[in-house]
Amino acid sequence: MALFEDADNFADIFRGGLPYYLLLALPIMIICSANPVLASSEFTVQRMSQFDVNGVSYGCRASALSLEAKSLYTWSTSRHCVVAKFQDVTIDQFKEIRQKAGGLVLLLPQNVSTMSSEDKEHLNLLEQAMMTQSISVPVYFSQYNPELEKIVNDISRNTATNNNKKNSRDNSALNEVFNSISANGYQIIVTGASHTANKNSKIPIVQGELAPVAKFNKANNNEDLNSKLPLIIVAGHLNTFGIYNEYPTNVDAAILMSLADLFSKLHNTANAAPKYRLLFLLSESGPLLNFQGAKKWLDENVQLQNVDFVLCLDSITQTLNGENADQQLYMHVSKPPKENTPMNVFFKHLKKAGQKYQNVSVEGVHKKINLADQQLAWQHERFSIKRLSAFTLSALKTPKHPTRTTIFSDSEEEVLERAQLNTKIIAEALARYVYGENNNNAAAVDSEELEVFAGAMQITPKLIKSYLNLKSALHNNDLKNAFEKYLKNVKVIYDKPDAREPDFMFYEGAYANLNVYRVKPAVFDLFLTILICAYLFSVYFVIQYFPTMYQAFCKLSVKSPESSPTHYNNVERNNKVKSN
Repeated sequence: MALFEDADNFADIFRGGLPYYLLLALPIMIICSANPVLASSEFTVQRMSQFDVNGVSYGCRASALSLEAKSLYTWSTSRHCVVAKFQDVTIDQFKEIRQKAGGLVLLLPQNVSTMSSEDKEHLNLLEQAMMTQSISVPVYFSQYNPELEKIVNDISRNTATNNNKKNSRDNSALNEVFNSISANGYQIIVTGASHTANKNSKIPIVQGELAPVAKFNKANNNEDLNSKLPLIIVAGHLNTFGIYNEYPTNVDAAILMSLADLFSKLHNTANAAPKYRLLFLLSESGPLLNFQGAKKWLDENVQLQNVDFVLCLDSITQTLNGENADQQLYMHVSKPPKENTPMNVFFKHLKKAGQKYQNVSVEGVHKKINLADQQLAWQHERFSIKRLSAFTLSALKTPKHPTRTTIFSDSEEEVLERAQLNTKIIAEALARYVYGENNNNAAAVDSEELEVFAGAMQITPKLIKSYLNLKSALHNNDLKNAFEKYLKNVKVIYDKPDAREPDFMFYEGAYANLNVYRVKPAVFDLFLTILICAYLFSVYFVIQYFPTMYQAFCKLSVKSPESSPTHYNNVERNNKVKSN
């Protein structure tokens, strides 16, 4: 009984401040137990491109990301970030993610060239669907990474396991709760990204000219004589971004530079120089930017004279081809050329050159300019609006073809093989035109049998490959140096957005760091919090009401005679009497 008599003093100790100290430890224990990190990984990712054209927003409009990672089939709210392989996402799934999810992280394919034609087409269609609209959630792309692929597979594997457990007949609700608590999850955090407007946005436009070299009298001015020669403009564009901030395979720019290389050799030969001027124009704005560079150049060159035609190159070689893709070229015009006009003559030469070299079909496509459209279909429409004879050569029949702005590409060997053939056809057709008999050229020959670019002048994949990886004039001087190597009167002008009503705008925050943490799911934190709260409140109530419990125990002991020592002594005495 002495032990219980001292219990009041022991209870007084706990009845003081100790329960409150225990309760103060509750939030600390919860914080320490929340989101225990099991493993972490860091990857370099690129945010989806963000830009404005004519007041219309395109691409990703957000950058901050700190959410729980889920697969394509388990996400449900804006608190989830979908992590998946690019080729596994359908267009309908992307539209739903764009509207309801909190973010999207996509792992790009390892080797697109080995994929089937159906898979390539799916990539292009999804890419096109993403680029034609504004997206309010952050979207990030990662180049193929085996470690990130394991994480994506693990998330998908957990999804499949959970689905199998849900579909089993003997699975109870208690088991489902236990599986949710014991499962592992991933937390996605992106750092270092922003999406502020780049006030220094500008588009470079590079131009250079080829004029025939000839011996004139000192009294004559060579520049005046050359200015009176007919002019052919060869225009192209250098794509500096696609669905994310990465250079696509700029085959058009490589072909344009190859043509400049080839024809510079002809123009620098006095006896073989054609009596034509060739002006090469390369702007860093393609269909995504509505050919703003060509518009700027035309605004600054309003007095163009003696222009036979403008030849624009646009997707002259498909960088991502299907298995059964046809060898075909299309000449897109805003108005069908009349008979014996320069455009009509060149078209005939182009068809004959195509038939001669691997029987490539050349077809004319007529499409009127719709000034009500926000986006022009082809670059030649910029020149046609200024009443210049212009056309676009392309391997695509429609401007809405999904491969036109793709970031993906076949193997370099396949691309160079197709580019070599198309460069040969265009170069020979252009040579036949400038050396043709109807052009009153002193060097005129029979254009039917003419083959200029053969032997030492032969077009090789090596020639095109040397220009395949040209970078923006904003990044280095390779582009300007290439122009100055072959052309004269090289100029670089810049198109800058207007401060009040900008025609275009770029945004910062292209690169970021993706941190992936392997953690317990949120339901585990909830379960642990409830368990800790229940334990601490149980301890608190036991200590708080310990005196009452002790008094009740003492009263119970006094009232029960069977539990007293006297009762046990009497029982033993009676048993001894009976035995005697």
